[in-house]
Amino acid sequence: MKSFLFRAALAALCGLALTGCIDSSGPILTDAQPVLGPRLNLQLYSLREGHAHDPERASFAWNGKLYVRSGGGMKDVSGFSVHPFEAGDTIIQSSQLRHPQIAEYALMRKLAEGVYQVIAIDEDDADEPTRAAQCKHPGGTACRIETREQLFTFARATAAKRKTDGGLAIRLEDAPKHRH
Repeated sequence: MKSFLFRAALAALCGLALTGCIDSSGPILTDAQPVLGPRLNLQLYSLREGHAHDPERASFAWNGKLYVRSGGGMKDVSGFSVHPFEAGDTIIQSSQLRHPQIAEYALMRKLAEGVYQVIAIDEDDADEPTRAAQCKHPGGTACRIETREQLFTFARATAAKRKTDGGLAIRLEDAPKHRH
């Protein structure tokens, strides 16, 4: 598992040992909008074997281009953006502080109002001919993609798997502002 909801999916938003994750050298999806509002307060969990583990809270704020961490956990995440996809799903594009030039991807599925499952987009969800044709593995790294079409191909394969692992993100209410 690697970053934002990767740490929620991906230790909950690929670096925590999902070897089949996809990434790109730079963001593929552009023109992000603050589809989740200007601020996010999240309770994040990793999902394993049908159970929620490793609770962590994190806050994010929209900076005009992406959501950046404004407090709490997820200290390794530099930012993420959320992009509408298909069948009500969205794609999360994120980067880590350690490797800001590398974008990583997850699929986010709404389970209920304010409750989301986040799943790493995994090359292993696609068939072998697709992986062979679409993935590059520079230096033995994750599946490196270059185009929107490649991203969508792998996202569709992951979406079709209906996984129960990954991460759980629960949106919390913003803290009330105190009046003086």
